[in-house]
Amino acid sequence: MSHRILVIDDEQGIRAALGQLLEYEGYEVRSESNAPAGIATFEKWRPHLVFLDVKMAGMDGLEGLRRIRQIDPAASVVMISGHATIQTAVEATQLGAYDILEKPLDTDRILVLLRNALQHLSLQEENARLRETIESRFEIVGKSYAIRALTSQIEKVAVTPARILITGENGTGKELVARAIHRLSPRAAKPFVEVNCAAIPSELIESELFGHVKGSFTGAVADRTGKFEQADKGTLFLDEIGDMSLAAQAKVLRVLQDGEVTRIGGTKAHRVDVRVLAATNKTLEEEIAGGRFREDLFYRLNVVPLHVPPLRDRREDIPLLAQHFTNLLSQREGAAIRTLDSSAMEALQRYDWPGNVRELRNAIERVLILAAGPRVTGADITRLTGARPPDASGLGSLLECTTYDEFKNAAERAFLLHKLREMDWNVSETARVLDMPRSNLYKKIERYGLAREG
Repeated sequence: MSHRILVIDDEQGIRAALGQLLEYEGYEVRSESNAPAGIATFEKWRPHLVFLDVKMAGMDGLEGLRRIRQIDPAASVVMISGHATIQTAVEATQLGAYDILEKPLDTDRILVLLRNALQHLSLQEENARLRETIESRFEIVGKSYAIRALTSQIEKVAVTPARILITGENGTGKELVARAIHRLSPRAAKPFVEVNCAAIPSELIESELFGHVKGSFTGAVADRTGKFEQADKGTLFLDEIGDMSLAAQAKVLRVLQDGEVTRIGGTKAHRVDVRVLAATNKTLEEEIAGGRFREDLFYRLNVVPLHVPPLRDRREDIPLLAQHFTNLLSQREGAAIRTLDSSAMEALQRYDWPGNVRELRNAIERVLILAAGPRVTGADITRLTGARPPDASGLGSLLECTTYDEFKNAAERAFLLHKLREMDWNVSETARVLDMPRSNLYKKIERYGLAREG
C-alpha cells in the first residue's frame, strides 16, 4: 500500500511541483489550495503526512495545523514557509508540526524528510501494535460477578498510592492484577519491575532486591543496581513474597519505612520512590504463626487486600477465557486456527482446573496443536487435556450424604446456588426461570444460608 500525502498550499506552482515529485516517488497525492478545504480532505482521506503552507489567505497554516491536530493528535504535518522566522518555527513546533521547510523547496531535503517522517510513523504504528499485543496478553478476561467485583476494586485502588497484597492460588492471575493496577495508576509511564521471590535462591534475593557493590562478595565483579532502584518512580511487584527469607523480609521492611536502599557492601543510601505490590499463594497469617513471616511486614504490605478467585469459582468465565486464548494463540503465536464447539466448551466448564487459568491456557494450546480437525469437540478436550470432571457421575460430593433427606437438601442448595450465580443474583429473574414464587425462593435462600460471593 502506497503512503497518502496531502499538499495544502495556495500557490499552484508549489502544488504541481510537489505533486509531480511525490507521485514519481510512488506516493498517492491529493492537493488543496486553502486550509478549510485541506482540513475537510484530511478528515475524509486521512493521509499519512501533510505538507501545509504557513501563509495563506483566510485561515493561515498555523490555524490549519491546530485544527488538523484536533482531528488527529498524532498527525504528521510538515510546514512550508516562504519567509520562516524563529517565532513561526517555535509556534509550529509547539502546535505539533513534525518539521518546517523553507521556500524555495529543495528536492533532496524533501525526500530525506519524507523518508524519516514515514519511518517515524511506522515505528509509532509498530509500537501501538506491540502495546496492543502486550495488553491483550495481560488482559483480565471474564464477566462473572467475582471478576467484575475484582476489577472494580482494582479501579478504585489503582489511583491511590496504597500498598496492596494480592492473594490467590497458583495460576489464578495475580500478576495480571498487579499489572492492571500499575497500568491504571499515576505511575503507568514509569517502570513495572517484577521479582519472583520463590525463584531466586535465598542467598541471592538480597542482592537482587537491593543491589551490591563490586567486591562485596564472591562473584560481585561490578556494581549492580537492585530491583528497588530499577523501579524508582514506578511499581515493584514482589510475587510469592511468602517464600522470602526472614533476613530479606527485615530489609524490605526497612526500605518501606525509610524509603532508602543501601546496596550490599555499600555505605551510601539511595533514596527510592517505589509503590510495592505483593502477592502470595500462602495464608500469611499461618506463616506468621509458624514464625516464617514477619507480622510487621505483613501489616505494611496488607494495606489493601485483593483476592483473585480460583477458576472453579467462576466457571461462567471459562468460555470467554478459552476463546481469548484461542484467538491469542492462533493470531499472534502461530498456532493452528480451530473452532471450539459447544461440547468442547461444556467439557472445559465441567473440569475443576486445579492449575486455574494457567492450566486452561496450556490445555487450549495443546488442543490447537494436536487436534485432528478444524473443529474441536468435547471428546478432543477429554482426550488431549485430561480435563475430566472430578466425578464421572456428575454428583460429586452429593454422594457423600448419609441420608436421603441430607442428599435432597444438598442437591437443592447446590442447584439454587448455581441458578442464582447464572442470573447474577437477580432473585426475580431466577424465580421466573425456575417457575417459582419469588417469596418461596427468598425463603429457600434464607434456609440454606445462600449469599453472594465477594
